[in-house]
Amino acid sequence: MAQTHFGFQTVDEQDKARRVRGVFDSVARRYDVMNDVMSFGLHRAWKAYTVAVARLRAGDRVLDIAGGTGDLSRAFARKVGPTGVVLHTDINFEMLSTGRDRLQDEGLVLPTTVCDAEALPLRSDSLDLVSVAFGLRNMTHKDRALAEMCRVLKPGGRLLVLEFSQVAAPLRKPYDFYSLNILPLMGKLVARDADSYRYLAESIRMHPPQAELKAMMKQAGFGHVDVHNLSAGIVALHVGIKC
Repeated sequence: MAQTHFGFQTVDEQDKARRVRGVFDSVARRYDVMNDVMSFGLHRAWKAYTVAVARLRAGDRVLDIAGGTGDLSRAFARKVGPTGVVLHTDINFEMLSTGRDRLQDEGLVLPTTVCDAEALPLRSDSLDLVSVAFGLRNMTHKDRALAEMCRVLKPGGRLLVLEFSQVAAPLRKPYDFYSLNILPLMGKLVARDADSYRYLAESIRMHPPQAELKAMMKQAGFGHVDVHNLSAGIVALHVGIKC
């Protein structure tokens, strides 16, 4: 059986999906609180920047992959208006249901479904924008997922990948200490789950850095890819255009 990584561990590919599901089952209810704590609120600015770069118009059709608790889906829905569509999806039911309930509490009802990014149940050339925020690094076959995202986009459509990336060299040692030591401690104190946040920190180290992910997106079929480094590269927004 083929193997892959789960944080710093080497596991069977099928086992990774089970383990990732367990991580997000565990953190779903406290996910938003932990995002604020571990990023010092910066995740809100990163997502706001992503929405601005999306440049959505009324009537656009959008797919939010790994949409989880619904931050981007909510913002996208406000941009596309009642004539547009935002599909709120996630492979993890607990994360998706948490997001769906929150959106409905705010009076926003969106099409919501459990969805595997490596096999999207959507027509080719049917969407204006696909977004995946902090989800790509958890996918077993990133190349397949990126190819699927390209397939469902219309020519000229765009993919936005917001993900933790490689921080600027002067900050790497303090960032490593924070994320590999302090972050699991925060997970233990706030979410009562140190192991899941240890995995999340390790998964960042195993994710392709900026240039490598840009090359992967081009290989998947995107004719042009821009990279926007945010917070000194702690996070990067990759913008791919399907030509």
